[in-house]
Amino acid sequence: MSSDSSRSAAKPLASLAHVKAAGWGRGLSTIVRITHMTLRHPWQTSFAIGSTLVAATLQLMIPRLLGHAVDQTQTAFAGGAAGQAAEAALWTTALLLLFVSIFRGLFTMVQNYFSEAVGHHMGYELRLACYEKIQQLSFSFHDSVHSGDLITVGLLDLEGVRMYFSTALVRMVLLTMLIGIGAYMLLSTDMLLGLLALSFVPFVAWRSSVTQLRLRATWLDLQERLSVLTRIMEENLGGIRVVRAFAAQAYEILKFEKASHHALSLAHNRVGIRVVNTSAMNFSFFAAMGLVLWIGGNKVIAGEITVGTLASFLTFMTILQMPVRQLGLMVNAFARASTCGSRVFGLLDLDIAIKDAPDAKPLEVTAGTLRFEDVGFAYPAAEDRPVLKHISFEARRGETIAFVGPPGSGKSTIAHLIPRFYDTTSGRITIDGQDIRKATLQSLRHAVAVVQQDSFLFTTSIENNIAYGDPWAKEQRIERAAESAQLHNYILGLPTGYETVVGERGVSLSGGQRQRLSIARTLMLKPAVMVFDDSTAAIDAATEQRIRSAMKRFARDRVTIIVAHRLSSLMHADQILFVENGQIVERGTHQSLLAAGGRYRALYDLQVRPEDELPVLKKGA
Repeated sequence: MSSDSSRSAAKPLASLAHVKAAGWGRGLSTIVRITHMTLRHPWQTSFAIGSTLVAATLQLMIPRLLGHAVDQTQTAFAGGAAGQAAEAALWTTALLLLFVSIFRGLFTMVQNYFSEAVGHHMGYELRLACYEKIQQLSFSFHDSVHSGDLITVGLLDLEGVRMYFSTALVRMVLLTMLIGIGAYMLLSTDMLLGLLALSFVPFVAWRSSVTQLRLRATWLDLQERLSVLTRIMEENLGGIRVVRAFAAQAYEILKFEKASHHALSLAHNRVGIRVVNTSAMNFSFFAAMGLVLWIGGNKVIAGEITVGTLASFLTFMTILQMPVRQLGLMVNAFARASTCGSRVFGLLDLDIAIKDAPDAKPLEVTAGTLRFEDVGFAYPAAEDRPVLKHISFEARRGETIAFVGPPGSGKSTIAHLIPRFYDTTSGRITIDGQDIRKATLQSLRHAVAVVQQDSFLFTTSIENNIAYGDPWAKEQRIERAAESAQLHNYILGLPTGYETVVGERGVSLSGGQRQRLSIARTLMLKPAVMVFDDSTAAIDAATEQRIRSAMKRFARDRVTIIVAHRLSSLMHADQILFVENGQIVERGTHQSLLAAGGRYRALYDLQVRPEDELPVLKKGA
């Protein structure tokens, strides 16, 4: 893996500041990309846009029809033949107005349905793409990104992109039709009244846009504060036993209250922004309507226009009021889609550090020999500080290789390199002479199984947890794996046996039981290489001995790698490698290392003969 790809994979998601700094160029490209996504659903998009055009046209007919109805009513009151003709025409206008209103409603319903359909299709596609991407990203990426940020992208940011079509694109078509064509109709009828009727539009459009952008900015800030609130609650729930054990409920409540009040104060600020600007927009609208009534009334008295014409102006102003206010919502929708889309696409466009090579082939395990050849490794975030240097060893089928050493010496890193959770910086790792970087990940991880110290369990039955790697395994295989992990008898003692559902992350089981269940899950796969990364740390010595005895028949047909701090877990190994500062400083069997009297012997004396600890400490003082 190149260092460039490592850095790309480890780079966290773009922050809000980074998205703002990207400028209009990136924002415009994001909008274009989202718009292009809508074209993947051409007939839904066509129905939505077409229905919007028809609905807008029908809505523009309503003020004219109402104006004609007022004039016809006035003529009908005059009586005579003209009055009777006007009354008949009024019935025609009323029916036409009824049909126009009904069809406008129907086409608006079609517009809303297909607009939402396009949005939900986009959301479905992006949701799957984001989830698939998260599954593919390497450990180095997840090491540098908080899971809450990924959840925010997959929920809130994705929602902002999903709403773009209905709240921005379709709304832009609707407002362009209503304001553009409507303004032309008014100005062509009477220039002065048209200008007065439209006088509130620039002010309302400006205030609405500014308000929505301010609300958008404060919403992002509120989202951050709510994220903090969520993290506090999540941490409290995860550590509820610690909180109760230290009687820290009052402290946790105070911490939550401060974060909650911090969010509440911003929510109040948002309400103030909305109320002040709504009042200003209402005032400008009614001021414009008052001018139209005053000037238009004088024109009616002077006989320059009819009462119906004045009524059509007032009706159009009423119809136009809400769409003009929606200009701000439309601007906000574009801004939200740009910001949210930048984060969503920022995730989707990340390079995958650990992936199949172009010429990768399935791993073919024959002799089952694992070999490290002068392997070096440094984490992407600290490439100048190598964790491993010149690691070389060979493990053949049936052999057990153990790693021991002080914390932070690189033991677990060696275990994580074998299944390619990370890629080596230098050197190579082979299985039967095949470089694991040239093998497909699926075949490699079927051949290499890792049991980690932190045993994650899913909220499902014990049977499903054990058979996670092979969901169609027969019950006998599941039970044999549980027996080898010394868990079968415990499971039989449960009320519902293997159907017992473990709690979230397996909290209903003890640490040792969770580790044994993880071991059973690994044994189900029958891998060529089994890696135990301090996976028996929470298991008592007697149970560990029984597990080791039961696993001897499994170990005969595969390579076994053990990483442990407790020497009793690895004394039986065919070869023990002592790792310090990322290098192998001692290697040999348990007896030969004891005879050498080096670091391993010192660690053995410290663990097996703790009464010697005090003299050793005095001697080194």
